[in-house]
Amino acid sequence: MADEIRAEMVANVWKVVATSGDTVAEGDTLVILESMKMEIPVVAETDGTVAELAVHEGDVVQEGDLIAIIQG
Repeated sequence: MADEIRAEMVANVWKVVATSGDTVAEGDTLVILESMKMEIPVVAETDGTVAELAVHEGDVVQEGDLIAIIQG
């Protein structure tokens, strides 16, 4: 089962914390977004392995854009 993590708002990708292949637990930070001078952590919603990381530091994401896929 794969879990797609998507952006909830327009934001800049400030920092990428996880990499493809990392094992993550529910609540682990994958990426930190920056919007209106606020840092917003994007967290894993399930335990699993990061199958794909679709963003890089400095990218701009739109609402609904894919950030990562977690393979459970």
